[in-house]
Amino acid sequence: MTRALPLFPASIVGSIPRPLMVRELIEKRLWDAADTATMDAAIRFVVAMQERAGLDVVNDGEWRRRSYIGVIAELAHGFTLEINPADGRPWTVVTEKLTPKPAGFIAGEAAFVKKIATVATKVTLPAPALLGERLWDAERSKKAYPRRDDFVRACVAPLRAEIALLQGMGVDIVQIDDPHLCLFVDPDVRGRYDDPDRAADFAVEMINETVAGFFDIKFAVHLCRRAGARVRGEKHHAGTYGPILAQLNRLRVQHLTMEFTAAGADDLESLGRLREDFEIGLGVVDVTPGAPEAAPIIASRVERALSRVDKDRITLNPDCGFAPGSAAKVDTDEVYLKLRAEADAASLLRAKYA
Repeated sequence: MTRALPLFPASIVGSIPRPLMVRELIEKRLWDAADTATMDAAIRFVVAMQERAGLDVVNDGEWRRRSYIGVIAELAHGFTLEINPADGRPWTVVTEKLTPKPAGFIAGEAAFVKKIATVATKVTLPAPALLGERLWDAERSKKAYPRRDDFVRACVAPLRAEIALLQGMGVDIVQIDDPHLCLFVDPDVRGRYDDPDRAADFAVEMINETVAGFFDIKFAVHLCRRAGARVRGEKHHAGTYGPILAQLNRLRVQHLTMEFTAAGADDLESLGRLREDFEIGLGVVDVTPGAPEAAPIIASRVERALSRVDKDRITLNPDCGFAPGSAAKVDTDEVYLKLRAEADAASLLRAKYA
């Protein structure tokens, strides 16, 4: 059974920076009982941190995962962990045909958070097209999947196997992360595709196929133009949501988690053209390291959106995960202060609009 949420619920998007202890555990190939107990204690801490900050929806910070995308390798055989020659980072790449592993890795994450949390909970999964964009390589993957789209389609089944276990578990929201879809707002990105609208359509089709037929689950899709890239000092993609509005309105989900702090992302005209049955998770907290956030500023960003979106549809959240990628280095105390400011902003809004 899911929990009732207050007006303007304060939520998390996904990743939270992991301490060295947790990163060391993730790198171990074989765990003993002490390792499992240590990770469980770490998850209790990161959930408690979010609850202490005042959030209404929490997760496990994705602390059990090597990466938020590479988690697919926990669900299926066929991947190789390598070093990407382009940037020197760890890289999960598909090299063999996918065959299923026993389902339950993500469902196990969710079950533990449900057991310890006193507020609502969220679990995240990578979108199929995002996996195709990041884990397929024309040379390394050609033996198994000569075409990227065939690999993307193969990713749907292991994701659905996890969702089948999540159904009925009482997780309040299952979020499909697809920053790849949102890159089609950028004219430079669109120019790299022969038919960018068809590519965006395909990303939506694969999400819809992933969630089809499941009931009693609230699904979300997380969109950002690489807000999380600012954590790593990388390029932020430009553009309003206008070029992908048609695709967004075809998503068979109930909730959109959207970036809103950067220029272009705070696009009120596009917000007003989204389907009225969507809940909108506004990314009103900037995840950029060293960018302090104050509750009144966060509340003012929400109030801008109220001119186009009814207050009952709005959730507050950061504009991305706080630790995208295994190489991200972000101060956990700074994250706590930003989440506390988000929760304080929600309280300000409730006092004014309840």
